[in-house]
Amino acid sequence: MVFGFLVMILFSFFNFRYLKNYSLPVMAGYIFAIFLLSLTFYSKTIRGVNSWIVLGNYTFEPAELIKLMVIVVLAKYFSQRHIHINQFRHIIISGIYFFIPLAIIMAQPDLGSALILSSIWLGMLVAAGINKKHLAIILCLALIAGAFGWMSVLKPYQKERIVSFLNPYNDPLGSDYNLIQSQIAIGSGHFLGKGFQKGSQTNLGFLPEPYNDFVFAAATEQFGVLGIGVIVCLILLILSRILYIGRMAKSNFGKLFSVGMALFIFAHFFVGAGVNIGLMPITGLPFPFLSYGGSHYISLMIGLGILQSIKRYG
Repeated sequence: MVFGFLVMILFSFFNFRYLKNYSLPVMAGYIFAIFLLSLTFYSKTIRGVNSWIVLGNYTFEPAELIKLMVIVVLAKYFSQRHIHINQFRHIIISGIYFFIPLAIIMAQPDLGSALILSSIWLGMLVAAGINKKHLAIILCLALIAGAFGWMSVLKPYQKERIVSFLNPYNDPLGSDYNLIQSQIAIGSGHFLGKGFQKGSQTNLGFLPEPYNDFVFAAATEQFGVLGIGVIVCLILLILSRILYIGRMAKSNFGKLFSVGMALFIFAHFFVGAGVNIGLMPITGLPFPFLSYGGSHYISLMIGLGILQSIKRYG
């Protein structure tokens, strides 16, 4: 946390105009993030996924960095071409920036990060002013790609998670176990919760990954509806501040980057809460500002630092 705050402060004094006006640092950062993402295939496999670079006792997840870099690249690209955004070739070029890391992430396989990255690209396209006909074409292509992915790309355990989401009590001791334990933890918290570190599902080991994927359920069990409501309100406050900075920004880059960061945080928040409650299929994603895991947190703090730079330098 201390390191994250220092990084945020450092980037808040970095003039964001270097990102807005110069292509070399942006493309260098993007290519470096792609390179790190590719290195995961030569690193240790964790829970059947090649998503991390393992260095001794430390792990780094490049997918979190590439999400931030895609926001920077798209904000720069669209801000320079907002008048001609209706030309479909600009959508194709931005799609290439998005599809390269998406293909690597899907090969890891990391369905959750692929979903976040897709949300960022589509949301920034809408914010940039995409033609409605072009948007409809993209959505149709996404449906076709989804059908193809179901038949040829998704692993058996990923399909099992989606099927179990539709019928969560079909296999309570197998594929449905995580969701059931999450719902029990959330329900047992009631209004005020059981108290800090007093949750039975969390402390007795019934709830899997209580510090990461199911931290929302663990927090609700300990602090209740009141506590998780405060956390949700704080995240919504951060999102409102991000959008306010974007609205007040003088440059199109600042406006689009703010939209991208808001999408980044909101998508993690929405999917993370939806998975814990049972509204979405189970996928491993950190909950913003709450989950254990430095890669996601540092990426968020870098993004917030750039936002403060946008507010400072206009």
